[in-house]
Amino acid sequence: MKSTTYFLILILLSSCVSLKKSTENQLIETGIASWYGPGFQGKTTSNGETFDTNEFTAAHRTLPFNSLVSVVNTSNNKSVTVRINDRGPYAKDRIIDLSRIAAERLEMIEQGTAPVQLYLRDKPKDSLDVEDLKKPTYTVQVGSFANYEKAKARAAEINEGWVKSVKVNWKKVYRVFVGKFDNVEMASTKRSELAKLGVDGFVKQIEN
Repeated sequence: MKSTTYFLILILLSSCVSLKKSTENQLIETGIASWYGPGFQGKTTSNGETFDTNEFTAAHRTLPFNSLVSVVNTSNNKSVTVRINDRGPYAKDRIIDLSRIAAERLEMIEQGTAPVQLYLRDKPKDSLDVEDLKKPTYTVQVGSFANYEKAKARAAEINEGWVKSVKVNWKKVYRVFVGKFDNVEMASTKRSELAKLGVDGFVKQIEN
C-alpha cells in the first residue's frame, strides 16, 4: 500500500503543468538538461541508492540530496518534478541529468538535451541554509559517530568544529566537520593544518 501511495504522489508531482505562476517555486537556475544513458541502470548513485531509469530522479552538482526540483523544458513548456539523488552532470554547460522517464515527460529523448529552468520545490529540513544553492561549499570531515553527544564533544575539541546528522543505510549518524570553504584549495589547507595537530580528516563537498 505504501509503495502504491508513493507512486501516485510521484505521478502527481510529475504531471505536466505550468510552474511559472506558482509562488511556491523558487527559480534557481537556467541552462541545459541531459539524461542518463541505459548504461547507468542499476549502478549506485552518489547518495547510495541504486539508479533506476524508471524513477523520477536526477543528478545535480550542488543541490541537497532528496531535494524536489521542478524542471521546465522552455522549448515546449513541458515540466516534470524529480528528486535529487546523484551528483553531476559533468559535461560542460549542463546543469541537470535526468532519468529516462523524466526526460520522456519533457519530450527531449530524441534531442538528448533541452533548455530548462529549475525550480526548487522543497529541500530536506536538515540541509544547510546557504545563499547560493548552485555554489559548492567544502569542509573537512574529521569523524563520524552513532552517538550525538560523542560527536558534539569531538567538535568542541577543534576550533571551527561542527556536527551534521546524515542517514547512512537508513540509519542516522553524526559527522564532525571543521570549517566551511569556498573552494577545495582552502579546505585542503585546513586539512593540512589539522594533520600537523594530529587530527586526521579528508576534504568533502558539503550537502547544501
